[in-house]
Amino acid sequence: MSVQANEEQLIDDLQTVLTDTESLLRDAVGESGDKARELRTRILENLQAAKAKLGETERLIAGKAKEAAKATDEYVHDHPWQSIGVAAGIGFLLGMLVSRR
Repeated sequence: MSVQANEEQLIDDLQTVLTDTESLLRDAVGESGDKARELRTRILENLQAAKAKLGETERLIAGKAKEAAKATDEYVHDHPWQSIGVAAGIGFLLGMLVSRR
């Protein structure tokens, strides 16, 4: 699953959790006793599920970033002159853009 697909799934999941939690909070306002405790428990469970999902996605994104950094490092070590040429070209283009302003 791609990082973008995970990001979209995370956003959808968080929106669902927030909608459910908002609904539970509205229901909890008029309740007392056991019903209120049950609603508070469900709200906390929803929030913990959202936190777990965020942690999972964070680990996935961090892993992908490390893979990309490692691949870049390997490429630069395997092709130093091409890397220097690309960096010089990008620097030249950025210099041209900045000097026009």
